[in-house]
Amino acid sequence: MKVRLLDIAHARSGDKGDTANVGVIALKPEWFPVLAEHLTLDRVIAHFHGVINGGVERYELPNLCALNFLLHGALDGGGTLSLKTDAQGKVYSTAMLRLVLDVPDAEARAAGLPPFSES
Repeated sequence: MKVRLLDIAHARSGDKGDTANVGVIALKPEWFPVLAEHLTLDRVIAHFHGVINGGVERYELPNLCALNFLLHGALDGGGTLSLKTDAQGKVYSTAMLRLVLDVPDAEARAAGLPPFSES
C-alpha cells in the first residue's frame, strides 16, 4: 500500500550552518513502528537526491514517536553564504512530508494507516 508521510506524521525543520534538521513525528503512537521501519536512511537519501550534497544521519526518538534526520550539505553553505531561496531549511519538513512510503498491505491495515490515492 502507498502511504503519504503527510497522512501519518507531521514534521518540523530548522538549520545550523549548512545542515538542515528534520524531525518527523507520528500522528498516532501506533504509527511510529511503521515510520521507524519504512522511513529509512536510504529512502530519505533517495528522496532528497540532487537537493542536498552531503550525508544524511537518522536518529530514533521512540519516547517521542519521532525520527530526526540531519541533512548535511542541504543549505549551500547556510543562510549568510547561500543564494538559495530558502537557505534556512524551513521548507525541508514540507519536502519530507511529500514522501510516499511503500508499506506491505497487511502491515498497513493492521496499523490502521490511511491509503494514498493519486487520483
